[in-house]
Amino acid sequence: MKIRPLQDRIVVRRMESEDKTKGGIIIPDTAKEKPVEGKVVAIGNGKVLKDGSVRPLEVKVGNTVLFAKYGGTEVKLDGVEHMILKEDDVLAITSEK
Repeated sequence: MKIRPLQDRIVVRRMESEDKTKGGIIIPDTAKEKPVEGKVVAIGNGKVLKDGSVRPLEVKVGNTVLFAKYGGTEVKLDGVEHMILKEDDVLAITSEK
């Protein structure tokens, strides 16, 4: 399914949560927290400012982002859980270096 969010919204696919801690302890499903990290799969056109101009979004499709724990709206697209967030709910863009 194709989706195009409106204005300054983005669609993020959550990353899988870890099954074990770094120390090797297995985490049961009931104790797992939903991850707050995901990959951006779609973005809107940008934020409409008071003067009517559009500011493009800073995040791009393919970025890995950290987002607010209780922000956004959960949706299922093709059986996969995604989040629709405003760009303001994105806390950071992560990079692997």
